[in-house]
Amino acid sequence: MKQAAYGETRTAIIKKMLMKNNLSGEAAAPANAGQLSSFERAKINLALRRKNRKLETEKLLALLRSKTPDFFALAEVVGKWVWIQFSDKQPPTVTCVLAGLGFHWNNTRQTWQHPCGMIPDERATSSSEGMLRLGSRK
Repeated sequence: MKQAAYGETRTAIIKKMLMKNNLSGEAAAPANAGQLSSFERAKINLALRRKNRKLETEKLLALLRSKTPDFFALAEVVGKWVWIQFSDKQPPTVTCVLAGLGFHWNNTRQTWQHPCGMIPDERATSSSEGMLRLGSRK
């Protein structure tokens, strides 16, 4: 394989090579050739996820205790939220289960968080409504 030119990524080089092969009758690379992975992303039941995000702290902890005792052992209650933190990156099967339980990934804190019903049902239609909901006064 040729040395990459300045600023040219390995994915770009592979795409070029596959496009050249296409001229000789072979199939072209898909547009997202650099994003293909060796596993299929697990499907998340979004209706169940929305329902689980509205669970109160105690109900969520009971669900974790009965369905996923390993996660329950890692669960930490922070205010009314529940956080789960791992020492390293988890496989897609684990992240799918956490997402289905209503958790979301917080990249800043590097932890899975569950709002325990602390999310509003509808978004504010104006900034003043949002400020009132959050208790802010002008």
